[in-house]
Amino acid sequence: MKVCVVGSGGREHALAVAMAASGDEVVVVPGNPGIPASMTTDPVEVEADLFVIGPEQPLVEGLADRLRARGRRVFGPGADGARLEGSKRWMKEVLADAGVPTARHRAFTEVAPALEFLRTLDGPWVVKTDGLAAGKGVLVTSDVDLAAEDVVAKLSGSAFGEAGRTVVIEEGLTGSELSVLALCDGARAVALAPAQDHKRLGDGDAGPNTGGMGAFSPVPAVGPDLVDVVLDTAVLPTLAALSARGIDYRGVLYAGVMLTAEGPRILEFNVRFGDPEAQVVLPRLACDLSELLVQAAAGHLRTEPAFADDAAVNVVCATEGYPDSPRSGDRVEGLDAATAVDGAQVYYAGVAAGPDGGLVTAGGRVLGVTGSGPSLAEARDRAYRAVACLSWPGMHHRHDIAAHIAADDPSPSASGPPISVLIPGSGASTPDPGIRIEGWHDGEEAR
Repeated sequence: MKVCVVGSGGREHALAVAMAASGDEVVVVPGNPGIPASMTTDPVEVEADLFVIGPEQPLVEGLADRLRARGRRVFGPGADGARLEGSKRWMKEVLADAGVPTARHRAFTEVAPALEFLRTLDGPWVVKTDGLAAGKGVLVTSDVDLAAEDVVAKLSGSAFGEAGRTVVIEEGLTGSELSVLALCDGARAVALAPAQDHKRLGDGDAGPNTGGMGAFSPVPAVGPDLVDVVLDTAVLPTLAALSARGIDYRGVLYAGVMLTAEGPRILEFNVRFGDPEAQVVLPRLACDLSELLVQAAAGHLRTEPAFADDAAVNVVCATEGYPDSPRSGDRVEGLDAATAVDGAQVYYAGVAAGPDGGLVTAGGRVLGVTGSGPSLAEARDRAYRAVACLSWPGMHHRHDIAAHIAADDPSPSASGPPISVLIPGSGASTPDPGIRIEGWHDGEEAR
């Protein structure tokens, strides 16, 4: 089978590696010089048996619809379903119709009523752009005056242009975060192994929001029962609500979940594989990814995914100035040594061809290094051993990805107090291991 993966980052590289492992011919459009079989062409012109669309922007713009109009088999929602990520206001309306538990919220286009509602909440306060904002459109703060300033900046268009002229204001939820990626065929869904990501730029969750500085899977003490709760209370009701609107959703529903003391609450839905979550979930897959995606794309999902017991930890290597003004053009050194580390996989994201045939930095998140091993501690060690081989001027990475989980005796001060997560209908609770809250997905600014 020939598969065309659309996109150019680490997520798309991870998808290509996972499907090539099944023996499929994989091309990546447009890809990048570090990803094998990259093609700079219009994906509509590519001949393939399956198209897998990675980023949210082409989904929102209707690429899946254009491909399906040509009779192509596509894993990825049409523009109608992609509104779940393209419009946070609309997503919240769908969640309300579906009865999905989420934060108290309202949407506004005018400053005065927005500020009036903001001050009815106790805090922390969450202010989101309605439209896409490259993962930077959400502010979470314990300062109501800062939240008010953010509302004004967004609604005026000065902060995020048209994407911010409608804002969603919601209450901040307290708990631990979880990422659940579900493969959907329009009516059914199966969950992949859960993961957790790290969004802040610096160690100890310091610094600004980023697209993600690392991730790990599995998440200890988050077992199948809790994942089933997310499917039953959030993913499947959302699919049903979309179907009632005439939307046949075939693709990933990525549930950003807050594990509160009252049970799981949906922070948001994304309509594509997470990045860098895909780089730790897909390496653990112990079945044929292409077959799963073909089934979902065809509307006949029937296989339950299987996962290895091994753990995976991903560390993102970023360039100087990321996320605000990333520097480009620096030669990347040490790639051969990094790829030679046992149990390590280097995923290429923000790279370009250099003048001497090597690779240079060409984006904020340049490389993602995933270590795999029998435990999170071993996986983490392998990832960081490979990272230590890499260098370029101003290279930056976090040193504490999964440290609070992989340690034999996590420090309560690092991981926060344990909580219990209520599983609805069971009368039981699942002990939470003190999983660190990664700043409401993005820290100071969250998704």
